[in-house]
Amino acid sequence: MTVHLHKGDLPDDLDLGPVVAVDSETLGLSLVRDALCVVQLSAGDGDAHVVQLDRKTYHCPNLKALLTNERVEKIFHFGRFDIAMFQRDLGVTTRPVFCTKIASKLARTYTDRHGLKDVTRELVGIDLSKQQQSSDWGADELSPAQLDYAASDVLHLHELKNKLTDMLVREGRLALAEACFDFLPTRAKLDLAGWDETDIFAHT
Repeated sequence: MTVHLHKGDLPDDLDLGPVVAVDSETLGLSLVRDALCVVQLSAGDGDAHVVQLDRKTYHCPNLKALLTNERVEKIFHFGRFDIAMFQRDLGVTTRPVFCTKIASKLARTYTDRHGLKDVTRELVGIDLSKQQQSSDWGADELSPAQLDYAASDVLHLHELKNKLTDMLVREGRLALAEACFDFLPTRAKLDLAGWDETDIFAHT
């Protein structure tokens, strides 16, 4: 595994292919308070690209172009949060997307464990470390441990997508999952607009 650190943006000549795993790191989990700091990506080739964003400008045209490229599918785990952060701080709507957490909830109905660590352990046989999850992602310099952690969150998403897609097809739920993925940018907009805890589909 090689982790490539990029300051501010992806390189101009980097081609990550038609399916890219994406995740982000923030200063916390509040869509109102906490800043987007890092975006990590992988082409599924065992390498990871970590973009340490300039939080004063969020000037990253290459990253924004990838996130909005309709010919590139972006794989997330709990994409709802990342997509909302990208809408808020980068000003882009990310699509098309595949969310392994939604796929897991629709396919792995035999369990209530749908976190990335649990899904990766079962389907890929790898035990991810979450030790750096709550570290300071706004630091001027990211530590080797932080870079390795950021990379680990995207390195296995391609394999998870393939295995979960097979399960969704087996259970006849792939079309339902795809409809949920298509709705994610709208779900993110609802979160940002204040409907993050309200089920607008509920009768009450």
